[in-house]
Parts: sequence; C-alpha cells; structure tokens
Amino acid sequence: MSEDTHDYVFKVILAGESGVGKSSILRRYCQDRFNLDERFTVGIEFRTRTMQIDTSKIKAQIWDTAGNERFRALTPMYFRGAHGAILVYDITNHQSFRNIQYWLDTILDHTNLSGIVILLIGNKCDLDKIRTVPTDEARMYAEERGLIFLETSAKDSTNIEIAFNVLLKKIYKEERDKKNGTTVKKKFPCC
Repeated sequence: MSEDTHDYVFKVILAGESGVGKSSILRRYCQDRFNLDERFTVGIEFRTRTMQIDTSKIKAQIWDTAGNERFRALTPMYFRGAHGAILVYDITNHQSFRNIQYWLDTILDHTNLSGIVILLIGNKCDLDKIRTVPTDEARMYAEERGLIFLETSAKDSTNIEIAFNVLLKKIYKEERDKKNGTTVKKKFPCC
C-alpha cells in the first residue's frame, strides 16, 4: 500500500467556546507539542494524522473551528460531512460547559444525525484545584445524550491520545458496520 492510500478518511471537527483549548488539543495530538501562548483560532484550522485500526489505514482530517462569537456564522458550514465531533469545554469555566448545548445543537443541525460520533471533552484537568465543572455533572450530561466523555489536559498530554483513539475507533466500527449493513441507531435525545 502506498503512503497516499488510505482505507478510510474521517472528518472530525473540534467545537466549543473560545479559550477552552481546542487548538492546544489538536497541536498535542498531531505534533505532540504544547504552546502556553497559543493564539485564538481565526475561522478554521486543519490538520491530519494517520493511524492503523485493525488492518485498515485511517486518515483523520481534523478541523479546528473558532469558538469566538464573531465567527459563529461561518463555522457550521465546516460541520457538513463530519464523521465525528469533539465538543470541548474548560473544567475551570462553567459557562463554557453550559454553552456545550449550543455547540451540540449546531453540530446536529449541520451534520448527518445518524452518522456522527460525538465525544465530550472537559479540558484542562491539570487545573483540578480550580475546577468549576464537576466531573459527575459532565459525565451525566454526556450519558443522557449518548456522547462519549473524557477529561483531558493538552498541557500535560493527559488522555489526548486516548480521546482521539476512542473516537476514531468508534467511527471506524460504525463505518465498517454500515458497509456490512449492521448499523445501530444513535441516541441524541432532548437536543
């Protein structure tokens, strides 16, 4: 198999409020780097990473969307065709968690509802001492909506690799099941 050949190409979007660490998560995952002075995303940024799942070569196209309110009219157009989404909030900023519902609704309005896998990430778990979003509250929110849930730290790399692996493996399984005609209906109640 040549370097340019992939069995699957999955589009994944990162969404959430400005300043929650979406760009830092993406940089940590794709380059294993962290920049404390990360600049805010203007519009959209895009990176790729290739991985192996079972015997399949997977290319993840990861789209980092701006969380700033002035870009909100633009970002939904990038959600179309997404196989997966990562909703990110800052565990030290309860407002960023409350706004997750806006991002979830926007994603569900602009993607194929039956075909998207969504991961909820509470980022900055290295700042647990100043946490304002209890883990149990976020976990319950995710469970009620059928979302995968993890807490991460882009700064110290906690669960970053695991988060993307869990998401991409779930997408892979669902895409493989679709090919085999064994698709299971998603749970996204109350959205």
